[in-house]
Amino acid sequence: MTQKIALLTDSTSDIPTELLKEKNIHSLPLKIIYSDKQYNDRIDIQPEEVYKKFDEEIPTTSMPTPHDTKEKLLELKAQGFTHVIAIHISSGLSGTYNMVNMISKQIDDITVEVIDSKALSMGLGRLVLYAAELIEQGLNFKNIISQVKDKMENVDVFFVVKSLKYLIEGGRIGKVSGTIGEFLNIKPIISIDKEGEYYNFKKTRGRKRSINTLYKLIKEKVKEGISTVDVVHGAAYEEAKELLDKVKNLDNVKDSFFGQIGPSMVVHTGPGLIGVVINRINE
Repeated sequence: MTQKIALLTDSTSDIPTELLKEKNIHSLPLKIIYSDKQYNDRIDIQPEEVYKKFDEEIPTTSMPTPHDTKEKLLELKAQGFTHVIAIHISSGLSGTYNMVNMISKQIDDITVEVIDSKALSMGLGRLVLYAAELIEQGLNFKNIISQVKDKMENVDVFFVVKSLKYLIEGGRIGKVSGTIGEFLNIKPIISIDKEGEYYNFKKTRGRKRSINTLYKLIKEKVKEGISTVDVVHGAAYEEAKELLDKVKNLDNVKDSFFGQIGPSMVVHTGPGLIGVVINRINE
């Protein structure tokens, strides 16, 4: 039987809208919830708007609704897709993966594989784009799933924030310790562990030193082979752009994406996030 494979992700992937369209990638928006209104992440509301409203209200977030997810899967089925590969934000950071997995079992006559990326932002985005490449190459469903899961081993996510208070207040602190460290100007380099939760990768003191440590980390990692290195930020354009310019001069860096994280992540990190995603390419 001929396989027609659809690719599904969520709005935390940080893949630009035009690239989603170009690659025929479907995306479920997370929800940004204010006291008087709810928005669809990156559709009805952009990161800058969240920052502007921070002084008035810090919103909450929620995963895509089960209704939206079911509608999307039924829509893909109606379009003639026989298989769906759904790659989502780490289950250690959001209930999205578990919810999509549950809903997918309610849809008959379409085969859905839901993958827990154990990542977010362009860490998730790179896995999704890799899956899109494999679909374009005509690989079969099981082979694509296997290769995407293998690729997860080659993707690393690291980031720094100006303040841990947003991660703490949003309940996304994971295994990151350092509330006392805030008073000592400790700025941890945060990464994601095998369970898909945040943890302290390394401790640094001061903003400038933390960003410089990120650069040194990238420099070491890309020595291992050809890589893409993405730099994302949350209202920290100048600092992030400076880091990107240095990264582009490194040997073994094949490609870089630069952009701002989406509203659902802005809420949990506050202004000042700088993140890097290192994706080692097997060539």
